[in-house]
Amino acid sequence: MKLAALLLLVMAPAVFAQDLRRSGFDDMSRETQAMQRDDLQNPGMLWVQEGAALWAQPPAAEGKACSGCHTAASMRGVATRYPAFDAVLQRPVNLSQRINLCRERRQKSAPLAHESPDLLALESYVAHQSRGLPIAPPDDARLQPYRTRGEAMYRQRLGQLDLSCAQCHDQRAGLRLGGSRIPQGHANGYPLYRLEWQSLGSLQRRLRNCLTGVRAEPYPFGDMALIELELYLASRDEGMTLEAPAVRP
Repeated sequence: MKLAALLLLVMAPAVFAQDLRRSGFDDMSRETQAMQRDDLQNPGMLWVQEGAALWAQPPAAEGKACSGCHTAASMRGVATRYPAFDAVLQRPVNLSQRINLCRERRQKSAPLAHESPDLLALESYVAHQSRGLPIAPPDDARLQPYRTRGEAMYRQRLGQLDLSCAQCHDQRAGLRLGGSRIPQGHANGYPLYRLEWQSLGSLQRRLRNCLTGVRAEPYPFGDMALIELELYLASRDEGMTLEAPAVRP
C-alpha cells in the first residue's frame, strides 16, 4: 500500500503536466499576477513601447522601417508559430533570429546582438501582438528531426547535478524547491520580465540559466541545441495562451 502511494506521488506531477497544464502565471502570488494583468504595472510593457518606436524607425539613413513592410495587425499570430523553418538557411529559426534575418535581407542592416535591448524590444513588440492567442507550432515535417532532438535534450540528465528538465518540470512540478514552487516549465510568456533579473529576457536566457543551475556548460545564444529545445517546448505548449510580455518571480 505504501509503495502504491509512493508511486502515485511520483507519477502524479507528470500526468498533471500533460493533462492539466498550468502556466507559470497560475503558480504566482496574487500580487505578481496583478502586475502582469495591468499593462500600467507590467514592467515588460516598457520594452514593448520601445519596440514600437524601433518598429517605425529605419535602422539606417537609407533603410526601410519594419512598419514600411508590416503593419502591427499583420503580426498578430506570428509569435505563436515560432520557431519555424527558414527555407533559405534550411534550418529552424526562432522569432529573434527571424527579426535579425529580416533586418539583413530586407533592410540591409547589421544583425542585433543576442539579448540586446533593441532585439528584446522588437521581439517583445511582435510577441505582444499575439497576446491571448493559442500557441500553434507549425505542422511542418522539416521541423520534426529538430523537435525530436529537442525532446531528447529535455529528458537527458545534464551537469554535475545529473538532472533533466523533465525531472523538475514534469515529475516534480507543483512541489517546492528552496521555498519556491516548481513550475511546469511552459514557455508561453516570453520574452518576459523576471523579478529575479529585474529585467526582461528571452527564453534562451532562461534555458541557459537552467543549464547553469544543474552545473552544465550552457550553450551559446543562438546555438541549434537551444533552438531544438525551444521547438520541443513549443509543441509541449501547443494550445496554451501566449502571455507576452509575462511577469515571473
